[in-house]
Amino acid sequence: MATLETFAATRFLLFTELQADLKQRGTPSENISRLLDCLRATTEGGKLNRGLTVVRTGYNLLHEHPTPQEQEHLNILGWLVELFQAAYLIWDDIMDGSEYRRGRPCWYKREDVGLTAVNDAAMLKSCIFVLLRRHFRNHPEYVAFMELFHEAGFRTELGQLCDTATAAGGNIEDMTAGRYDFIARNKTSFYSFYLPVALAMHYCRVTCEEVLEKVKFVLLDIGVYFQIQDDFLDVFGDPGITGKVGTDIQDNKCTWVVVQALQLSDAQQRQALSESYGKMDMHHERRVKAIFRELGMDAVFSDFEQRRLDELQSQIDAFDESHGFKRDVFNTILGSIRRRNK
Repeated sequence: MATLETFAATRFLLFTELQADLKQRGTPSENISRLLDCLRATTEGGKLNRGLTVVRTGYNLLHEHPTPQEQEHLNILGWLVELFQAAYLIWDDIMDGSEYRRGRPCWYKREDVGLTAVNDAAMLKSCIFVLLRRHFRNHPEYVAFMELFHEAGFRTELGQLCDTATAAGGNIEDMTAGRYDFIARNKTSFYSFYLPVALAMHYCRVTCEEVLEKVKFVLLDIGVYFQIQDDFLDVFGDPGITGKVGTDIQDNKCTWVVVQALQLSDAQQRQALSESYGKMDMHHERRVKAIFRELGMDAVFSDFEQRRLDELQSQIDAFDESHGFKRDVFNTILGSIRRRNK
């Protein structure tokens, strides 16, 4: 049985290995300390869902009886996904001008960090490939592991490009359902949901292309649901629970909430959204939130969530298990985010 304690212990093993690697390269001790500080600070406080998904999926594919080496390898792959997440959250926080992450000031907000966090994030991402080479160089799926991380990086950056370009454009008419779906599938869904499962599948040699594509189809849909939850919580969530103060309205983000509001609004409400959405002062933010309340966006989301959960469950129930991939994997992932509040 996969345990959080065993998974957490692997983190310290990997940090020790990275420390030794940096020392061997002649890295000054203060730079090693800085990177370790970044590693610790940016991988603490999260739910670890992405990393644990690698482990749980692997255990499922190995029929809950992995060898000690397989357990260790799955834990390592899980932490590499968590490093990927940490790197991209640093960049995302900088681009969004965020103040808090997981209830604490963002890494780049530390007085001794600032915009040098850009390079810190790049280092975290590079650590993935250092550790991949160390542990998986002789694994038959080593190249596939590297390609998955590269593809995840490209997709995340592509989604980020569309996200930031839409926000910078300042035209609320650009915030369409099609554009939103593209951003959600690439920026969040691929690396958060498909990457962890695909790594486990390749590790366990479940590599039929047809099965991988079918698994990806379901997981990307689950990931879009996850992003829609995030968008709703950014506006309506409790910062004391979510650990961050929402900035999507001020940042002019193309989110599910504003896309739906534009579809539901009358001419007067749409004009008000056009005038106030994406403006930095509190007056405009309050005006936008007032329109969201007028439109009953909390009820709209509640109705949508139930429909989407029903649709996703139907997809899962219809999935063909004959190639060895079990529906339990989907059900576990969906269960971990169902009706979440943070």
